[in-house]
Amino acid sequence: MGLLDHFHPPLSTRRHWHAFHNAWATYIASDLNRQLPEGYFAEPNVQFGIEIDVAAFEELSLSTTLVSDNVVQLPTSSQQQWISPPPAQTVPFSLTTEAVEVSIFSSEAGPTLMAAIELVSPSNKDRLGNRKAFVAKCQTYLQQGIGLVVVDVVTGRNANLHEALLDQLTLTTLPLNAQLYAAAYRVVERQGQVSLDIWQEALAVASPLPVMPLWLRGELCLPVDLNATYLRTCREQRIEVDRDSTSA
Repeated sequence: MGLLDHFHPPLSTRRHWHAFHNAWATYIASDLNRQLPEGYFAEPNVQFGIEIDVAAFEELSLSTTLVSDNVVQLPTSSQQQWISPPPAQTVPFSLTTEAVEVSIFSSEAGPTLMAAIELVSPSNKDRLGNRKAFVAKCQTYLQQGIGLVVVDVVTGRNANLHEALLDQLTLTTLPLNAQLYAAAYRVVERQGQVSLDIWQEALAVASPLPVMPLWLRGELCLPVDLNATYLRTCREQRIEVDRDSTSA
């Protein structure tokens, strides 16, 4: 079974998207928590407005060294088993060194945001103001060096927030030409040049969802298995799932 259309009949009249959205974020967070090294945790936060759907945090400890505002030296025992595929493209990118913003997390001893996954909701796409707010939030993450994944399976709205984000960043990039997509972003410095790595995958109803790389600030990368967590959500929500499909 591939991606279903949650925004048109018959499924839209049988299940509430908000409930599915909430559950999917929970299972993505659960899957990440199985992979994260000690001192990190992921949790869902669904508010159906301006939300971080899944966030990965780091709890600083004696085994973790903060090198700079945007770079964390991970413990040498944290060996990643999954290797990210090469990015679809890499473009020059400028970090924000001065910021006028509302801080989301305290700078004291509490959790520090390391990465985020955004599951696009219909309200993120329905009005210009909402689209600008979503893009601004994603832009803030990237300009702080925070890894980001955006997933859009909303078939009822045509706005492409991935393209809008790249336009806002005034980057010359390769167009995706897809209304449904998954995109991952990583801010990285190579040979003194700060760049933005971009992974982008077109999605389609009835097709499987991809595995996307989620880069935490530093060098830790986790696979986000969208298809496995999506299928698990369908099963838990009692939406028919082909038993021959990949299991979660």
